[in-house]
Amino acid sequence: MNYSMILYLLGWILNFEAIFLTVPAVTALVYSEKEGFSFLIVIGICLLLGLAITFRKPKRKSIYAREGFVIVALSWITLSIFGALPLYFSGTASYIDALFEIVSGITTTGATIFSDVESLPKCVLMWRSFTHWIGGMGVLVFIMAFLPLSGAQNMNLMRAESPGPSVTKLVPRVKNTALVLYAMYFGLTVLMFVFLVAGGNPIFDSINMSFATAGTGGFGIKNNSLAGYSDYTQIVVTVFMILFGVNFSFYFLLITRKFRDAFRISEVRAYLLIILAAVFLITMNIGDSFATLGEAVKHITFTVASIITTTGFMTVDFNLWPELSRTIIVLLIFVGACAGSTGGGMKISRFIILFKSITKEIRMLIHPNQVRKLEMDGRTIEHSVIRTTNVYLVSYMIIFVVSLLLISFDNHSLVTNFTAIATTINNVGPGLDQVGPVSNFGFFSDTSKLILIFDMLAGRLEIFPMLLLFSPVTWKK
Repeated sequence: MNYSMILYLLGWILNFEAIFLTVPAVTALVYSEKEGFSFLIVIGICLLLGLAITFRKPKRKSIYAREGFVIVALSWITLSIFGALPLYFSGTASYIDALFEIVSGITTTGATIFSDVESLPKCVLMWRSFTHWIGGMGVLVFIMAFLPLSGAQNMNLMRAESPGPSVTKLVPRVKNTALVLYAMYFGLTVLMFVFLVAGGNPIFDSINMSFATAGTGGFGIKNNSLAGYSDYTQIVVTVFMILFGVNFSFYFLLITRKFRDAFRISEVRAYLLIILAAVFLITMNIGDSFATLGEAVKHITFTVASIITTTGFMTVDFNLWPELSRTIIVLLIFVGACAGSTGGGMKISRFIILFKSITKEIRMLIHPNQVRKLEMDGRTIEHSVIRTTNVYLVSYMIIFVVSLLLISFDNHSLVTNFTAIATTINNVGPGLDQVGPVSNFGFFSDTSKLILIFDMLAGRLEIFPMLLLFSPVTWKK
Protein backbone atom coordinates (compact mmCIF):
# COMPACT_ATOMS: atom_id res chain seq x y z
CA MET A 1 0.00 0.00 0.00
CA ASN A 2 1.48 3.32 -1.10
CA TYR A 3 0.48 5.41 1.93
CA SER A 4 2.58 8.42 0.92
CA MET A 5 0.78 8.70 -2.43
CA ILE A 6 -2.61 8.31 -0.76
CA LEU A 7 -1.78 11.13 1.67
CA TYR A 8 -0.40 13.26 -1.16
CA LEU A 9 -3.62 13.03 -3.17
CA LEU A 10 -5.72 13.70 -0.07
CA GLY A 11 -3.66 16.88 0.34
CA TRP A 12 -4.66 17.88 -3.19
CA ILE A 13 -8.28 17.14 -2.32
CA LEU A 14 -8.02 19.72 0.47
CA ASN A 15 -6.38 22.24 -1.86
CA PHE A 16 -9.16 21.86 -4.41
CA GLU A 17 -11.81 22.00 -1.70
CA ALA A 18 -10.40 25.38 -0.68
CA ILE A 19 -10.94 26.49 -4.28
CA PHE A 20 -14.47 25.07 -4.32
CA LEU A 21 -15.32 26.92 -1.09
CA THR A 22 -14.56 30.27 -2.71
CA VAL A 23 -17.88 29.99 -4.61
CA PRO A 24 -20.08 30.24 -1.47
CA ALA A 25 -17.59 32.69 0.07
CA VAL A 26 -18.01 35.05 -2.90
CA THR A 27 -21.80 34.54 -2.69
CA ALA A 28 -21.69 35.64 0.95
CA LEU A 29 -19.69 38.71 -0.05
CA VAL A 30 -22.21 39.62 -2.77
CA TYR A 31 -25.16 39.32 -0.38
CA SER A 32 -23.30 40.73 2.67
CA GLU A 33 -23.82 37.61 4.80
CA LYS A 34 -21.78 37.10 7.96
CA GLU A 35 -21.84 33.31 7.43
CA GLY A 36 -19.20 33.91 4.76
CA PHE A 37 -16.56 34.10 7.52
CA SER A 38 -17.18 30.41 8.26
CA PHE A 39 -16.29 29.56 4.68
CA LEU A 40 -13.16 31.71 4.85
CA ILE A 41 -12.04 29.92 8.02
CA VAL A 42 -12.46 26.50 6.40
CA ILE A 43 -10.67 27.71 3.26
CA GLY A 44 -7.73 28.64 5.49
CA ILE A 45 -7.78 25.25 7.26
CA CYS A 46 -7.92 23.34 3.98
CA LEU A 47 -5.07 25.35 2.44
CA LEU A 48 -2.92 25.04 5.56
CA LEU A 49 -3.27 21.28 5.68
CA GLY A 50 -3.33 20.72 1.92
CA LEU A 51 -0.21 22.75 1.12
CA ALA A 52 1.69 21.18 4.02
CA ILE A 53 0.86 17.67 2.78
CA THR A 54 1.58 18.36 -0.90
CA PHE A 55 4.77 20.38 -0.27
CA ARG A 56 6.92 17.32 -0.96
CA LYS A 57 6.08 14.83 -3.71
CA PRO A 58 6.24 11.11 -2.85
CA LYS A 59 9.21 9.20 -4.22
CA ARG A 60 7.06 6.21 -5.13
CA LYS A 61 4.12 7.36 -7.29
CA SER A 62 2.60 4.02 -8.23
CA ILE A 63 -1.18 3.71 -7.83
CA TYR A 64 -2.62 0.26 -8.31
CA ALA A 65 -6.26 -0.84 -8.12
CA ARG A 66 -6.16 -1.17 -4.33
CA GLU A 67 -4.76 2.33 -3.81
CA GLY A 68 -7.26 3.65 -6.37
CA PHE A 69 -10.27 2.38 -4.40
CA VAL A 70 -8.85 3.60 -1.07
CA ILE A 71 -7.99 7.06 -2.45
CA VAL A 72 -11.47 7.48 -3.92
CA ALA A 73 -13.25 6.46 -0.70
CA LEU A 74 -11.02 8.59 1.56
CA SER A 75 -11.21 11.55 -0.84
CA TRP A 76 -15.00 11.67 -0.71
CA ILE A 77 -14.98 11.24 3.07
CA THR A 78 -12.38 14.00 3.48
CA LEU A 79 -14.26 16.34 1.17
CA SER A 80 -17.45 15.72 3.17
CA ILE A 81 -15.87 16.13 6.61
CA PHE A 82 -14.33 19.50 5.78
CA GLY A 83 -17.23 20.59 3.57
CA ALA A 84 -19.60 20.28 6.54
CA LEU A 85 -17.53 22.60 8.75
CA PRO A 86 -18.89 25.92 7.35
CA LEU A 87 -22.46 24.89 8.19
CA TYR A 88 -21.37 23.89 11.69
CA PHE A 89 -19.19 26.96 12.34
CA SER A 90 -21.96 29.31 11.16
CA GLY A 91 -24.47 27.69 13.52
CA THR A 92 -26.66 26.58 10.61
CA ALA A 93 -26.74 22.96 11.82
CA SER A 94 -25.18 20.54 14.29
CA TYR A 95 -22.12 18.76 12.93
CA ILE A 96 -23.93 15.44 12.25
CA ASP A 97 -26.71 17.31 10.46
CA ALA A 98 -24.18 19.38 8.54
CA LEU A 99 -22.29 16.23 7.55
CA PHE A 100 -25.52 14.57 6.43
CA GLU A 101 -26.40 17.61 4.32
CA ILE A 102 -23.01 17.87 2.62
CA VAL A 103 -22.68 14.13 2.02
CA SER A 104 -26.18 14.28 0.54
CA GLY A 105 -24.99 17.14 -1.64
CA ILE A 106 -21.71 15.74 -2.87
CA THR A 107 -23.15 12.26 -3.50
CA THR A 108 -25.92 14.03 -5.46
CA THR A 109 -28.60 12.49 -3.24
CA GLY A 110 -30.54 15.62 -2.32
CA ALA A 111 -32.02 14.34 0.95
CA THR A 112 -32.10 17.25 3.39
CA ILE A 113 -32.41 17.70 7.15
CA PHE A 114 -33.75 21.26 6.76
CA SER A 115 -37.49 21.89 7.01
CA ASP A 116 -37.23 25.53 5.88
CA VAL A 117 -34.53 26.02 3.23
CA GLU A 118 -35.79 29.50 2.40
CA SER A 119 -34.55 30.71 5.79
CA LEU A 120 -30.97 29.58 5.01
CA PRO A 121 -28.32 32.12 3.96
CA LYS A 122 -27.73 32.32 0.23
CA CYS A 123 -24.09 31.27 0.64
CA VAL A 124 -25.25 28.03 2.31
CA LEU A 125 -27.80 27.45 -0.44
CA MET A 126 -25.09 27.99 -3.04
CA TRP A 127 -22.70 25.58 -1.29
CA ARG A 128 -25.39 22.89 -1.10
CA SER A 129 -26.12 23.17 -4.82
CA PHE A 130 -22.47 23.48 -5.82
CA THR A 131 -21.61 20.25 -3.99
CA HIS A 132 -24.04 18.54 -6.40
CA TRP A 133 -22.07 19.86 -9.36
CA ILE A 134 -18.74 18.86 -7.78
CA GLY A 135 -19.88 15.32 -7.08
CA GLY A 136 -21.90 14.84 -10.26
CA MET A 137 -19.05 14.01 -12.62
CA GLY A 138 -16.64 12.99 -9.87
CA VAL A 139 -14.13 14.82 -7.71
CA LEU A 140 -11.08 12.87 -8.83
CA VAL A 141 -12.15 12.99 -12.48
CA PHE A 142 -11.88 16.78 -12.13
CA ILE A 143 -8.53 16.65 -10.34
CA MET A 144 -7.10 14.15 -12.87
CA ALA A 145 -7.46 16.82 -15.53
CA PHE A 146 -4.88 18.95 -13.69
CA LEU A 147 -2.51 16.64 -11.79
CA PRO A 148 0.45 15.16 -13.70
CA LEU A 149 -0.28 11.47 -13.09
CA SER A 150 0.47 8.64 -15.50
CA GLY A 151 -2.27 7.03 -17.56
CA ALA A 152 -2.32 3.82 -15.53
CA GLN A 153 -2.64 5.77 -12.27
CA ASN A 154 -5.47 7.88 -13.67
CA MET A 155 -7.32 4.85 -14.98
CA ASN A 156 -7.29 3.12 -11.59
CA LEU A 157 -8.76 6.25 -10.02
CA MET A 158 -11.38 6.66 -12.77
CA ARG A 159 -12.46 3.01 -12.51
CA ALA A 160 -12.90 3.36 -8.75
CA GLU A 161 -14.94 6.57 -8.96
CA SER A 162 -16.97 6.38 -12.16
CA PRO A 163 -20.57 5.11 -11.92
CA GLY A 164 -21.43 1.92 -13.75
CA PRO A 165 -20.16 -1.61 -14.27
CA SER A 166 -17.32 -0.68 -16.63
CA VAL A 167 -15.24 2.33 -17.63
CA THR A 168 -13.81 3.03 -21.07
CA LYS A 169 -11.54 5.80 -22.29
CA LEU A 170 -13.17 8.21 -24.73
CA VAL A 171 -9.77 9.28 -26.06
CA PRO A 172 -6.37 7.52 -25.84
CA ARG A 173 -5.10 9.46 -22.82
CA VAL A 174 -7.05 9.20 -19.56
CA LYS A 175 -6.22 12.80 -18.67
CA ASN A 176 -7.76 13.95 -21.94
CA THR A 177 -10.80 11.79 -21.21
CA ALA A 178 -11.27 13.67 -17.93
CA LEU A 179 -11.02 16.98 -19.81
CA VAL A 180 -13.54 15.83 -22.45
CA LEU A 181 -15.99 14.66 -19.79
CA TYR A 182 -15.83 17.93 -17.88
CA ALA A 183 -16.02 19.99 -21.06
CA MET A 184 -19.31 18.28 -21.98
CA TYR A 185 -20.52 18.53 -18.37
CA PHE A 186 -19.68 22.23 -18.15
CA GLY A 187 -21.15 22.92 -21.58
CA LEU A 188 -24.50 21.31 -20.75
CA THR A 189 -24.61 23.15 -17.42
CA VAL A 190 -24.01 26.53 -19.08
CA LEU A 191 -26.59 25.73 -21.76
CA MET A 192 -29.20 24.98 -19.11
CA PHE A 193 -28.34 28.18 -17.25
CA VAL A 194 -28.87 30.19 -20.45
CA PHE A 195 -32.28 28.58 -21.02
CA LEU A 196 -33.35 29.29 -17.44
CA VAL A 197 -32.28 32.94 -17.52
CA ALA A 198 -33.96 33.35 -20.91
CA GLY A 199 -37.17 32.17 -19.25
CA GLY A 200 -37.09 35.05 -16.79
CA ASN A 201 -35.63 33.22 -13.78
CA PRO A 202 -33.38 35.16 -11.39
CA ILE A 203 -29.65 34.54 -11.88
CA PHE A 204 -29.22 33.10 -8.37
CA ASP A 205 -32.10 30.66 -8.88
CA SER A 206 -30.83 29.71 -12.33
CA ILE A 207 -27.32 28.96 -11.04
CA ASN A 208 -28.61 26.79 -8.23
CA MET A 209 -31.06 24.90 -10.44
CA SER A 210 -28.35 24.34 -13.05
CA PHE A 211 -25.88 22.98 -10.49
CA ALA A 212 -28.52 20.74 -8.88
CA THR A 213 -29.82 19.43 -12.21
CA ALA A 214 -26.40 18.86 -13.77
CA GLY A 215 -25.29 16.82 -10.78
CA THR A 216 -28.73 15.14 -10.64
CA GLY A 217 -28.84 16.12 -6.98
CA GLY A 218 -32.06 18.05 -6.51
CA PHE A 219 -31.40 20.41 -3.60
CA GLY A 220 -33.98 23.14 -3.97
CA ILE A 221 -33.78 26.71 -2.73
CA LYS A 222 -37.55 26.90 -2.22
CA ASN A 223 -39.55 24.93 0.34
CA ASN A 224 -41.81 23.59 -2.42
CA SER A 225 -38.82 22.60 -4.60
CA LEU A 226 -39.78 23.57 -8.19
CA ALA A 227 -43.56 23.60 -7.74
CA GLY A 228 -43.69 27.41 -7.68
CA TYR A 229 -41.75 27.96 -10.90
CA SER A 230 -43.29 28.52 -14.33
CA ASP A 231 -44.27 25.76 -16.74
CA TYR A 232 -41.39 26.83 -18.99
CA THR A 233 -38.86 26.37 -16.16
CA GLN A 234 -40.27 22.97 -15.20
CA ILE A 235 -40.11 21.79 -18.81
CA VAL A 236 -36.51 22.98 -19.21
CA VAL A 237 -35.50 21.19 -16.01
CA THR A 238 -37.31 18.03 -17.16
CA VAL A 239 -35.41 17.98 -20.45
CA PHE A 240 -32.03 18.56 -18.84
CA MET A 241 -32.62 16.01 -16.08
CA ILE A 242 -33.15 13.42 -18.81
CA LEU A 243 -30.08 14.67 -20.71
CA PHE A 244 -27.81 14.42 -17.66
CA GLY A 245 -29.06 10.88 -17.03
CA VAL A 246 -27.67 9.72 -20.40
CA ASN A 247 -24.29 7.99 -20.68
CA PHE A 248 -21.81 10.73 -21.63
CA SER A 249 -20.20 8.37 -24.14
CA PHE A 250 -23.36 8.90 -26.20
CA TYR A 251 -22.66 12.64 -26.42
CA PHE A 252 -19.00 12.03 -27.27
CA LEU A 253 -20.00 9.76 -30.15
CA LEU A 254 -22.46 12.40 -31.40
CA ILE A 255 -19.80 15.13 -31.20
CA THR A 256 -17.34 12.95 -33.13
CA ARG A 257 -20.09 12.21 -35.70
CA LYS A 258 -20.21 8.50 -34.95
CA PHE A 259 -23.98 8.55 -35.09
CA ARG A 260 -24.44 4.84 -35.82
CA ASP A 261 -22.33 3.87 -32.79
CA ALA A 262 -24.17 6.39 -30.61
CA PHE A 263 -27.62 5.03 -31.37
CA ARG A 264 -26.42 1.45 -30.97
CA ILE A 265 -25.99 2.00 -27.22
CA SER A 266 -28.74 -0.26 -25.89
CA GLU A 267 -28.62 1.33 -22.42
CA VAL A 268 -29.68 4.72 -23.77
CA ARG A 269 -32.55 3.17 -25.73
CA ALA A 270 -33.69 1.20 -22.66
CA TYR A 271 -33.41 4.35 -20.51
CA LEU A 272 -35.70 6.36 -22.79
CA LEU A 273 -38.11 3.44 -23.18
CA ILE A 274 -38.43 3.04 -19.39
CA ILE A 275 -39.21 6.77 -19.05
CA LEU A 276 -41.92 6.58 -21.73
CA ALA A 277 -43.44 3.41 -20.24
CA ALA A 278 -43.50 4.87 -16.70
CA VAL A 279 -45.07 8.13 -17.89
CA PHE A 280 -47.72 6.20 -19.84
CA LEU A 281 -48.64 3.88 -16.94
CA ILE A 282 -48.82 6.64 -14.34
CA THR A 283 -50.84 8.86 -16.71
CA MET A 284 -53.32 6.03 -17.23
CA ASN A 285 -53.50 5.61 -13.44
CA ILE A 286 -53.87 9.22 -12.27
CA GLY A 287 -54.25 11.34 -15.41
CA ASP A 288 -57.83 12.29 -14.61
CA SER A 289 -56.81 13.80 -11.25
CA PHE A 290 -55.23 16.79 -13.03
CA ALA A 291 -57.11 19.67 -14.65
CA THR A 292 -55.97 18.78 -18.18
CA LEU A 293 -54.12 15.93 -19.88
CA GLY A 294 -51.31 18.32 -20.77
CA GLU A 295 -50.84 19.29 -17.13
CA ALA A 296 -50.88 15.62 -16.13
CA VAL A 297 -48.21 14.67 -18.68
CA LYS A 298 -46.04 17.64 -17.65
CA HIS A 299 -46.03 16.83 -13.93
CA ILE A 300 -45.78 13.06 -14.42
CA THR A 301 -42.90 13.35 -16.91
CA PHE A 302 -41.13 15.74 -14.54
CA THR A 303 -41.55 13.32 -11.62
CA VAL A 304 -40.47 10.25 -13.60
CA ALA A 305 -37.42 12.08 -14.97
CA SER A 306 -36.58 13.39 -11.50
CA ILE A 307 -36.71 9.92 -9.92
CA ILE A 308 -35.07 7.76 -12.61
CA THR A 309 -32.20 10.24 -12.97
CA THR A 310 -32.04 10.35 -9.14
CA THR A 311 -32.32 14.17 -9.18
CA GLY A 312 -35.12 14.43 -6.64
CA PHE A 313 -36.82 17.70 -7.61
CA MET A 314 -40.60 17.76 -7.28
CA THR A 315 -43.55 19.73 -8.60
CA VAL A 316 -46.27 17.56 -7.03
CA ASP A 317 -46.42 15.36 -3.94
CA PHE A 318 -46.23 11.85 -5.42
CA ASN A 319 -46.56 10.48 -1.89
CA LEU A 320 -50.32 11.11 -2.31
CA TRP A 321 -50.58 9.12 -5.54
CA PRO A 322 -52.36 5.71 -5.73
CA GLU A 323 -50.40 2.55 -4.94
CA LEU A 324 -49.68 1.62 -8.58
CA SER A 325 -48.07 4.98 -9.29
CA ARG A 326 -46.17 4.95 -6.00
CA THR A 327 -44.91 1.44 -6.76
CA ILE A 328 -43.62 2.55 -10.15
CA ILE A 329 -41.82 5.45 -8.44
CA VAL A 330 -40.14 3.06 -5.98
CA LEU A 331 -39.06 0.77 -8.82
CA LEU A 332 -37.56 3.76 -10.67
CA ILE A 333 -35.59 4.62 -7.50
CA PHE A 334 -33.79 1.28 -7.80
CA VAL A 335 -33.32 1.36 -11.58
CA GLY A 336 -31.54 4.71 -11.76
CA ALA A 337 -29.96 6.32 -14.82
CA CYS A 338 -27.31 5.21 -17.31
CA ALA A 339 -23.78 4.20 -16.40
CA GLY A 340 -21.33 6.99 -17.20
CA SER A 341 -23.93 9.68 -16.42
CA THR A 342 -24.24 11.89 -13.36
CA GLY A 343 -27.25 9.87 -12.16
CA GLY A 344 -27.32 7.29 -9.38
CA GLY A 345 -29.24 4.08 -8.81
CA MET A 346 -28.20 0.57 -9.77
CA LYS A 347 -27.79 1.66 -13.42
CA ILE A 348 -29.71 0.37 -16.40
CA SER A 349 -26.65 -1.34 -17.87
CA ARG A 350 -26.49 -3.66 -14.86
CA PHE A 351 -30.10 -4.69 -15.37
CA ILE A 352 -29.37 -5.39 -19.04
CA ILE A 353 -26.35 -7.55 -18.07
CA LEU A 354 -28.38 -9.40 -15.42
CA PHE A 355 -31.24 -9.99 -17.87
CA LYS A 356 -28.83 -11.34 -20.50
CA SER A 357 -27.18 -13.57 -17.87
CA ILE A 358 -30.55 -15.02 -16.81
CA THR A 359 -31.51 -15.64 -20.46
CA LYS A 360 -28.18 -17.38 -21.05
CA GLU A 361 -28.59 -19.63 -18.00
CA ILE A 362 -32.12 -20.64 -19.05
CA ARG A 363 -30.83 -21.59 -22.50
CA MET A 364 -27.92 -23.49 -20.95
CA LEU A 365 -30.40 -25.58 -18.96
CA ILE A 366 -32.03 -26.64 -22.22
CA HIS A 367 -28.77 -26.94 -24.21
CA PRO A 368 -25.99 -27.71 -21.65
CA ASN A 369 -23.26 -28.12 -24.27
CA GLN A 370 -23.99 -24.87 -26.05
CA VAL A 371 -21.21 -22.26 -26.03
CA ARG A 372 -22.71 -18.78 -26.02
CA LYS A 373 -21.11 -15.42 -25.28
CA LEU A 374 -22.99 -12.47 -23.87
CA GLU A 375 -22.88 -9.38 -26.04
CA MET A 376 -23.93 -5.78 -25.54
CA ASP A 377 -23.79 -3.11 -28.25
CA GLY A 378 -21.88 -5.46 -30.55
CA ARG A 379 -19.15 -6.17 -27.99
CA THR A 380 -18.61 -9.24 -25.83
CA ILE A 381 -19.36 -8.74 -22.14
CA GLU A 382 -16.25 -9.90 -20.29
CA HIS A 383 -16.70 -12.52 -17.57
CA SER A 384 -15.08 -10.11 -15.06
CA VAL A 385 -17.88 -7.59 -15.73
CA ILE A 386 -20.56 -10.25 -15.17
CA ARG A 387 -18.84 -11.43 -11.98
CA THR A 388 -18.49 -7.88 -10.65
CA THR A 389 -22.15 -7.16 -11.45
CA ASN A 390 -23.26 -10.25 -9.50
CA VAL A 391 -21.04 -9.41 -6.53
CA TYR A 392 -22.27 -5.81 -6.62
CA LEU A 393 -25.89 -6.98 -6.47
CA VAL A 394 -25.23 -9.27 -3.48
CA SER A 395 -23.25 -6.57 -1.64
CA TYR A 396 -25.97 -4.04 -2.40
CA MET A 397 -28.64 -6.32 -0.91
CA ILE A 398 -26.60 -7.05 2.23
CA ILE A 399 -25.96 -3.35 2.90
CA PHE A 400 -29.61 -2.58 2.22
CA VAL A 401 -30.90 -5.21 4.66
CA VAL A 402 -28.41 -4.41 7.42
CA SER A 403 -29.09 -0.66 7.11
CA LEU A 404 -32.83 -1.27 7.20
CA LEU A 405 -32.53 -3.32 10.38
CA LEU A 406 -30.32 -0.74 12.09
CA ILE A 407 -32.49 2.32 11.41
CA SER A 408 -35.58 0.33 12.48
CA PHE A 409 -34.51 0.98 16.08
CA ASP A 410 -35.84 4.52 15.56
CA ASN A 411 -39.28 2.89 15.39
CA HIS A 412 -40.54 4.65 12.27
CA SER A 413 -42.87 2.97 9.78
CA LEU A 414 -41.58 0.24 7.45
CA VAL A 415 -42.40 2.31 4.36
CA THR A 416 -40.45 5.25 5.81
CA ASN A 417 -37.42 3.12 6.70
CA PHE A 418 -37.46 1.08 3.47
CA THR A 419 -37.69 4.07 1.15
CA ALA A 420 -35.21 6.07 3.27
CA ILE A 421 -32.59 3.39 2.66
CA ALA A 422 -33.63 2.98 -0.98
CA THR A 423 -33.47 6.69 -1.70
CA THR A 424 -30.11 7.23 0.03
CA ILE A 425 -28.23 4.20 -1.28
CA ASN A 426 -29.53 5.03 -4.78
CA ASN A 427 -28.77 8.76 -4.31
CA VAL A 428 -32.32 9.89 -5.16
CA GLY A 429 -33.47 12.10 -2.25
CA PRO A 430 -37.23 11.85 -1.65
CA GLY A 431 -38.94 8.62 -0.63
CA LEU A 432 -42.41 7.85 0.70
CA ASP A 433 -44.34 8.37 3.93
CA GLN A 434 -42.27 10.44 6.42
CA VAL A 435 -39.46 10.93 3.88
CA GLY A 436 -41.80 11.97 1.06
CA PRO A 437 -41.05 14.82 -1.36
CA VAL A 438 -42.49 17.48 0.98
CA SER A 439 -40.71 16.09 4.07
CA ASN A 440 -37.11 15.88 5.30
CA PHE A 441 -34.73 13.53 7.12
CA GLY A 442 -34.24 15.69 10.21
CA PHE A 443 -36.36 13.43 12.45
CA PHE A 444 -33.93 10.49 12.28
CA SER A 445 -31.57 9.94 15.22
CA ASP A 446 -27.89 10.81 14.82
CA THR A 447 -27.05 7.10 14.68
CA SER A 448 -29.51 6.54 11.83
CA LYS A 449 -28.17 9.62 10.04
CA LEU A 450 -24.65 8.15 10.18
CA ILE A 451 -25.96 4.91 8.68
CA LEU A 452 -27.70 6.87 5.92
CA ILE A 453 -24.49 8.85 5.35
CA PHE A 454 -22.61 5.58 4.79
CA ASP A 455 -25.34 4.41 2.40
CA MET A 456 -25.14 7.62 0.37
CA LEU A 457 -21.37 7.30 0.02
CA ALA A 458 -21.56 3.58 -0.74
CA GLY A 459 -24.25 4.15 -3.36
CA ARG A 460 -22.38 6.95 -5.13
CA LEU A 461 -19.06 5.09 -5.12
CA GLU A 462 -20.59 1.82 -6.33
CA ILE A 463 -20.17 0.13 -2.92
CA PHE A 464 -16.73 -1.48 -3.37
CA PRO A 465 -14.49 1.49 -2.39
CA MET A 466 -16.38 1.88 0.90
CA LEU A 467 -16.35 -1.86 1.66
CA LEU A 468 -12.61 -2.10 0.99
CA LEU A 469 -11.95 0.41 3.77
CA PHE A 470 -13.26 -2.17 6.26
CA SER A 471 -11.36 -5.14 4.80
CA PRO A 472 -8.12 -6.07 6.63
CA VAL A 473 -6.70 -7.39 3.34
CA THR A 474 -6.77 -3.84 1.94
CA TRP A 475 -4.25 -2.59 4.49
CA LYS A 476 -1.80 -5.49 4.34
CA LYS A 477 1.53 -4.94 2.63
